[in-house]
Amino acid sequence: MLEELKARLRGEVERLTHELNVVLPAEIRRAVEMGDLKENSEYKAALERQQFVQARLGQLNMRLSKLGQIDMDQIPADKVGLGSKVIVEDEASGDRETYHLVFGDSADFEEGHVTMGSAIGRALAGKGVGETALLRLPTLTRRLKVMELSTIHDEPLGG
Repeated sequence: MLEELKARLRGEVERLTHELNVVLPAEIRRAVEMGDLKENSEYKAALERQQFVQARLGQLNMRLSKLGQIDMDQIPADKVGLGSKVIVEDEASGDRETYHLVFGDSADFEEGHVTMGSAIGRALAGKGVGETALLRLPTLTRRLKVMELSTIHDEPLGG
């Protein structure tokens, strides 16, 4: 999961770097050749896109740097942590839910992905099978018992 995310971010960095160094300069040159820059919407759009791409590249490079600092040995192999897939049972209703604790870049709640910093992520972090997490919500507190757990260490290498 970690390497998959790094590869996805590196791919975006590569595409944006190409756009910044090749595509946008060509668009700006074409717009300059059209003449009066004060009323040239193509020129303004290209400059705005250039600023956006530069900002996004800064964000991506910072994120890749932080991902490179993650020590897999610090992530528990038997407790809920980053990369864990956990099945919980609501003690009140008996309903089962599956969550996958991911990096902020990967969050897709429809797929059951939650970030470590979310309320669910914070409640589940550090819990083992059989333990109960208290999920405090504005209107109620849910008790979620950890029924099954697989951690980032259980995933096959490379994905």
